Amino acid sequence: MKEQRIFLSPPHIGAEERALVAEAFDINYIAPVGPHLTRFEEAVCNYTGFSHAAALSSGTAAMHLALREHGVGPGDTVLASSLTFIGSVSPITFLGAKPIFVDCDPSSWNMDPSLVEEELALSSANGKMPKAVVPTDLYGQAADLDALRKICDPYNIPVIVDSAEALGARYKDRHTGKGASAAIFSFNGNKIITTGGGGMLVSDNEELITRAKFLATQARDPAPWYEHTEIGFNYRLSNIAAAIGIGQLNLLDQRIERKREITNRYRLHLGSQPGITFMPEAETGNMNHWLTVIQIDQERAGTTPETIRMRLEEANIESRPVWKPMHMQPVFSNHRYIGGDVSEMLFEKGLCLPSGTTLTNKQIDHICEILLNLCRP
Repeated sequence: MKEQRIFLSPPHIGAEERALVAEAFDINYIAPVGPHLTRFEEAVCNYTGFSHAAALSSGTAAMHLALREHGVGPGDTVLASSLTFIGSVSPITFLGAKPIFVDCDPSSWNMDPSLVEEELALSSANGKMPKAVVPTDLYGQAADLDALRKICDPYNIPVIVDSAEALGARYKDRHTGKGASAAIFSFNGNKIITTGGGGMLVSDNEELITRAKFLATQARDPAPWYEHTEIGFNYRLSNIAAAIGIGQLNLLDQRIERKREITNRYRLHLGSQPGITFMPEAETGNMNHWLTVIQIDQERAGTTPETIRMRLEEANIESRPVWKPMHMQPVFSNHRYIGGDVSEMLFEKGLCLPSGTTLTNKQIDHICEILLNLCRP
């Protein structure tokens, strides 16, 4: 009989979340706006240090509203990380703007501030500045926000952080994204905490969040009937999903601790294998270790990421390549790219290993045994 499937990063739901959902049913707040929605937003603010939050249907929706309310529109450009998930950059295109993709810094795998600095100097000389800069906190590692702010602030260019993968991660002495004009989180089913699908826009700008909530509820004007003077969106998170989020957020620190234990156990087994290296942890912060990611040097290890992925799949174990850079995607083939081949190399050599918080040490040991059996002794 085939072994039960080991997923890459499955949800981890417990009794507290079930009780909160039951509570929402008992008081009959099933529709989007309800008391649990407000509680969830307040809880995320308390945890992250942001002043204001809007719970939304996805991280992509949060990025869309953030960019829209920062004035991004047709003909504009936005600098964005190339090594990221498409939900980070597709909202740029929703607004008629164009992303310009930026390579990573090899020490963090996040947007390289030196490349941003060069591009903004060039843009200033040409008289055409990007409307925003959107770094991604890749795999739960905070981008170097202070360095990016130091470069962008003199040009009055807002930094909007894609922290979809990084809730709970730290940058210096604060939560990741804190200090940006806005940040977004994702609560998709595979994230470190989940609402079954959802996201959040956070900011210290009260007006921005007030506008986001207004637009996310179809831009309904205050009136006894449905009055609309502008077009909005159906982007609000449901009260039921928010109830799940409250319970999940209460366990976030425990989840981060277990994620770190998982990474350390992988390091214990694989760290001395020639040709295998792990995603570095930047000196400027502490990752949430959403996923454990390795790099495989074929010449030294004697195997490839795809060979390992397929062998794990045969054992009913899910793994995944590192994000394919956006500048390599067919849909963005005519877009500018700034930098070298760092993100391309990480994609070529990278593999994400199972990292769910329900993963047992025995399962990790089994995964490592399969992997090491494919490597050169």
